[in-house]
Amino acid sequence: MKIATIGTGVIVDAFLSGLNKIKDTECVAMYSRKEETAKPLAAKYGISTIYTDLNAMYADPTIEFVYVASPNSLHFEHVYRALEHGKHVICEKPFTSTLKETDTLISLAKQKNLMLFEAITTIHLPNYQLIKENIEKLGQIKLIQCNYSQYSSKYNALLAGETPNVFSPKFSGGSLVDINIYNLHFVMNLFGSPKKISYSANKHTNGIDTSGVLVMEYPEFIAECVGAKDTRSMNFVLIQGEKGYIHVENGANGCRQIILHIGESEVILNSQTSMNNLYYEMVVFNEIFKTKDFNQCYKLLDYSRSVMEILVNARKDANIVFDADEM
Repeated sequence: MKIATIGTGVIVDAFLSGLNKIKDTECVAMYSRKEETAKPLAAKYGISTIYTDLNAMYADPTIEFVYVASPNSLHFEHVYRALEHGKHVICEKPFTSTLKETDTLISLAKQKNLMLFEAITTIHLPNYQLIKENIEKLGQIKLIQCNYSQYSSKYNALLAGETPNVFSPKFSGGSLVDINIYNLHFVMNLFGSPKKISYSANKHTNGIDTSGVLVMEYPEFIAECVGAKDTRSMNFVLIQGEKGYIHVENGANGCRQIILHIGESEVILNSQTSMNNLYYEMVVFNEIFKTKDFNQCYKLLDYSRSVMEILVNARKDANIVFDADEM
């Protein structure tokens, strides 16, 4: 798997660190609007080729995959162009800004027989698989509580009158799509789409949510998903059933340790040896690519679409409007 990256942020650094630990994978090129921005990261990982022209990068025949970690609003354009050039793609969450964009990309990928993955770490973590294996022990699920809150380094800039990308309607930002999406994936990969949702948000004057609570109603239980970029909290997931509960330490984003409580017993479960969550998703993607398992790839892709549908509906429920909505 020979990969090129779009973006030079912290997430790309983590991605490359995880990639380095996987056999038969290699980052062969990076794209950045300015070469000097990419040089430190390229030097750190021994990447010799830096592109400042996207078309030139897409035309590089040595590149098989493109990893897209640009601002949210640019995901669609960057993924679409990569697919048009015959490249497989791994796109950071949130997958796109709108459901229409998601549908367009899925259609193009399938039409061209190319692989397309949403880079959402949660559902590929070994400890998340342990939850799936043990959840039946809880009996009938009644309540799920998820809290992923991380005070953003950009929040002070927002308060000072600036508009960082992560809090910008133009760049499809906000706490729902940036951070609460982990909670959404955590619940939906276990239980599918809810029958009803509501999203209540704390919003900045520009209309973007800085924190909020997403309530997802299922036939026999309720899930509450809290995501915040304007406050800190203890991050956790609690899955409560009639026979016991599961406590997920560090929340949906990390699943660092699973504590299974049945009656008076307590069992600690942990099969994650790496602190780099992106490593685990790349292990999965690489195996799917090596085995040419398009059925599994498209199954994941259709699942990503179901999450995007709920994500967009939740955003609309709170009247959060992106510039991309008007296109």
